[in-house]
Amino acid sequence: MPDLLLFLPACFALNLAFGPNNLLAMTHGAQKGVLFAFTASLARLGIFIPMITASALGLGLLLSASALVFNAVKIIGAAYLIWMGIRLLKSVPGKADWDAEDMKPSLQKAFRGEALVAVSNPKAILVFAAFFPQFIDTSHYWTSYAILGASFIALEAIAILIYATAGRFAVAFASTKLHWFQRASGSGMIVFGLLLLLSRQPGRGAA
Repeated sequence: MPDLLLFLPACFALNLAFGPNNLLAMTHGAQKGVLFAFTASLARLGIFIPMITASALGLGLLLSASALVFNAVKIIGAAYLIWMGIRLLKSVPGKADWDAEDMKPSLQKAFRGEALVAVSNPKAILVFAAFFPQFIDTSHYWTSYAILGASFIALEAIAILIYATAGRFAVAFASTKLHWFQRASGSGMIVFGLLLLLSRQPGRGAA
């Protein structure tokens, strides 16, 4: 069986790492609440499950085998982040503008954004293809992978709730400083979008 005492804290540190998906969860939490952010983030979990399954089947490299597909999805995910970041930066600072309906994404758009960013994030592929195998008990291979995969998804869900709650907390208790939250969120999305555009295909010299 996998050594969960080692895996769980290391895995949760990865789940909590500040990245584009967690930034989306925090922003969605600020805009429309924790439940909305968590619901939208189900798209992320839905993307990660087949990635974990593919890794278990020994197909981790297959996830990055097609340069055409990888680059197409990467560009779409990066474009979404940059577009959303620009919208936040262009909005007039203030709670009224943050609460404006045109600044709040629909659940469908938020769901789609989470999925695009998750599937275009090379880090996720590397986590499942390189991190998981270090904790696999080869004598109970499928059971080990199932336990590790379920643990990762559960910890990811907790991380989503933490970031979404942090975003909502910022709106509820720092209304006079929301313009800084808007700017930080928008700038962060643009930075992550640019980094995503510059990222290389996993398995082909990616850092």
